[in-house]
Amino acid sequence: VNRKAKRNNAPKVRASITPGTVLILLAGRFRGKRVVALKVLESGLVLVSGPYKVNGVPLRRVSPTYVIATSTKVDVSSVDVASINDAYFARVKSSEEEEFFAGDAPKPAIVSDQRKADQKKVDAALLKAVDATPMLKAYLAARFTLSGNDKPHNMVF
Repeated sequence: VNRKAKRNNAPKVRASITPGTVLILLAGRFRGKRVVALKVLESGLVLVSGPYKVNGVPLRRVSPTYVIATSTKVDVSSVDVASINDAYFARVKSSEEEEFFAGDAPKPAIVSDQRKADQKKVDAALLKAVDATPMLKAYLAARFTLSGNDKPHNMVF
């Protein structure tokens, strides 16, 4: 037995975060958006989707520390995300040699056709589940905010 071999245990994710749970994102580009958790990846990050058609949040990974799990659930048994793992989100190395201060303009983000196809496939199944529940589409589309008189410690999500 090689004692020096380091085994990484999969990070534990809160019990409230399960596939189908509606989460509120607290940080990043999509803060305040409500998303549906699809699965927990090996890295401990949670795979979520808006659905993109409803609130513009694509398939992405989020840290469970930056979400609030709500009591709202969506049936995601029909959504196939088996092919999506951490390697799916790996950045592609640029092929051309690049100078350090080569261009002033940042390169626009290019979304691959593979990603677009996967998003459409997941959204189609997810939207069926969302449409089955009345008012859920409007709930997911609405942003979560707190105003001056709100008491988050007394709120039930």
